[in-house]
Amino acid sequence: NLNYLEISNFKTENVIDFSFMFYGCVSLTSIYLYNFDTIKATNMNSMFHGCILLKYLNLNRFNTTYVKNIESMFFNCKSLITLNFESFNPINVTHISNMFYGCSSLTSINLNNFDTYHVINMEKMFSECNALTSINISNFITSNVINMESMFNGCSSLIELNFDINKFITSSCVNMKSMFQNCASIKSINLNNFDTTNVINMENMFKGCSS
Repeated sequence: NLNYLEISNFKTENVIDFSFMFYGCVSLTSIYLYNFDTIKATNMNSMFHGCILLKYLNLNRFNTTYVKNIESMFFNCKSLITLNFESFNPINVTHISNMFYGCSSLTSINLNNFDTYHVINMEKMFSECNALTSINISNFITSNVINMESMFNGCSSLIELNFDINKFITSSCVNMKSMFQNCASIKSINLNNFDTTNVINMENMFKGCSS
């Protein structure tokens, strides 16, 4: 039943694990994180997982330099409208799957500073983000990613998908199952540089791309 949390006095400079910290706080509408220090954090897995009423999060002071796992961080945060990651630079992250899964109210997301060089798993990263009309992942480097299953599955309002075909490298990928499934509004995707040499699963890759 917790609906408001004020933790600006928390001293968190020595915390290394924030995983599941607010998991399942289904009534939470706001969290005050102004002095939240994440300088030593290595794990933020499922940190806000299931916070279905949370509409806004200020992550401006989040330092993710040493974080390796942010998978499912905002899983099913279905009331979040916007997320800005300008100071969020996950340079060592390897696991990013399900990060925004089910964020069905998300209309904008700033990923300009996202460093994905070490990422190996992007499964369902934006799955069911059905209010997003555009996603700019032009800075994403995917040369180490092996799993892209359902990455954009269910992004039914997506009209524009911006990625740099010279950075979005798929030579290591083995799974593209349902990658663009039910992207019903998108009209064109440039896949000219997609290397599918090692892919073993393309099941339903473009299923439901009715436009």
